[in-house]
Amino acid sequence: MPSWGAKIAFGETVTVSGQEVIPAALVMFGFGGGGGSGKWPEREAVPEGEGEGSGGGGGGYVLPIGAYVRGPDGMKFRPNPVAMIVVSVPLVSAVGWAVARIITAVNSGRATN
Repeated sequence: MPSWGAKIAFGETVTVSGQEVIPAALVMFGFGGGGGSGKWPEREAVPEGEGEGSGGGGGGYVLPIGAYVRGPDGMKFRPNPVAMIVVSVPLVSAVGWAVARIITAVNSGRATN
């Protein structure tokens, strides 16, 4: 079974200042495609048309989240602070939204009693 997923998320081990470093990243990608055809009746000055179409595409990104560093105390994860902020913003936003909805629900329940 191929392990290309792990190979994309974790880089090759390198030695920096006498310590082994294994970079780690959040990897996301997606692909899509579509097609179609059509025929429509004459409208005003536009003659009857026919159409066909197809397309596809893909994309992705890699966010370096940190590295595993092997030192005298063993293997430890060292996060990339900028990446941790970028990753945490949607989570913090979702938690804030959920708490606001819960407070609104509780307050509306008290108003009806």
